[in-house]
Amino acid sequence: MVFFSTLIISSGIIYSGKFAVITSFLCCYNQVFSAFLLIAVYIRVPELDCTCTCQSPFRRLDEGSNYYNSVSTAGMPNCAMRCGSNYFSKEAHNFTVFWIGSWSILCCVSTLLTVITFLIDMERFVYPERPIIFLSACYLMVSVGYIIRLIAGNEAVGCDGDVVHYESTGPALCTTVFLLIYFFGMAACLWWVIVSLTWFMAAGLKWGSEAIASYSQYFHLVAWLIPSIKSITILATSRVDGDPISGICYVGNSNATTLWGFVLAPLFLYLVLGLSFLLAGFVSLFRIRDTIKQQGEQKTEKLEKLMIKIGVFSILYTVPAAIVIACNLYEQHFKHEWDESILCPCKANPKKPDYSVFMLKFFMCHIVGITSGFWIWSSKTITAWRSFCGKIFCKNSCDSNHDKYLTVSYRRAPPVPTPSTKSLCASTPSQV
Repeated sequence: MVFFSTLIISSGIIYSGKFAVITSFLCCYNQVFSAFLLIAVYIRVPELDCTCTCQSPFRRLDEGSNYYNSVSTAGMPNCAMRCGSNYFSKEAHNFTVFWIGSWSILCCVSTLLTVITFLIDMERFVYPERPIIFLSACYLMVSVGYIIRLIAGNEAVGCDGDVVHYESTGPALCTTVFLLIYFFGMAACLWWVIVSLTWFMAAGLKWGSEAIASYSQYFHLVAWLIPSIKSITILATSRVDGDPISGICYVGNSNATTLWGFVLAPLFLYLVLGLSFLLAGFVSLFRIRDTIKQQGEQKTEKLEKLMIKIGVFSILYTVPAAIVIACNLYEQHFKHEWDESILCPCKANPKKPDYSVFMLKFFMCHIVGITSGFWIWSSKTITAWRSFCGKIFCKNSCDSNHDKYLTVSYRRAPPVPTPSTKSLCASTPSQV
């Protein structure tokens, strides 16, 4: 640059006259350019402040908080999610409450009708179909847990003060909602495994209904004992935490290890076991149908209807269960990045959660209970309800009519006048 400036100044001295104005302009331009170059070299442009801070929707915990020095978010200590806040807007939060409440009420109605139908006509539901009733009863209790959250509100269930619950035993209402949703949810998954097992025993092993029913006590032991052990372990180790999106108390919302150990791994194991027994039973049913056709008998309509019914019900369970597992994996995998994008605004390529994935998960958590009544949707159910209602109303009307007739039949008759002795003598002809 110095050489270029010297060259321009020398050329201005040599070529004078009509080139004097041009030479002077070049000299001035060169000086200005050199000055800007020095400013750019010696003066640094101030950088943006990219320090990570605990900001909304999170809150920094004070020393008096129950979770002080025990909660961290995206590596930042003492930073917790505010109560009633999440990754989405207030409008989205209100729609979430409406969405979950609607499906939970519909699930409660559907499963309640299924359970009452079973109580009306218990002899109709024998093994291998009877475990479906217990599966419906489990989803009935799950829906009751969501309805309690809907009635009580987010602050009374999933919050501890102004922050959500973080791995604690929680108050009585939080523990109740946790047990209703987690215990009966896991029990429903085990009853699904038992449904598949009993179908395999009936179709593959050619067991009769009485033979399968003789093992019913073992089915109940497995279906209720395993969820009980897991629920007691979670409560004993204070692993119950609040879900900032749904507002319920569950497990694994703030700890990925707990989510894998108590939710994802059991759900995946139960799904694989159920599918294994189910596929084995289908293979056996296909073999039976082929054998019947080879013997020249064409009466396979009932068997084919049973296969279609089992297949539809299996799809109605396996697809929602697989979607719930996938949604939980999605949430667990990207949760750290979502929190880091909020706490560190200068982070490259910030990521936000997909709202539709959460709505899909909550829908699939209830759709199995809603469609569990598929097995009882038939003319026999209408007949059973008609007979039940007829007995109730006929009993009331017959009892009222019976009392009426009893009153008439036992009404005291008016006294009959007794004739006197004189009148009897007067009416009797005299004998001579």
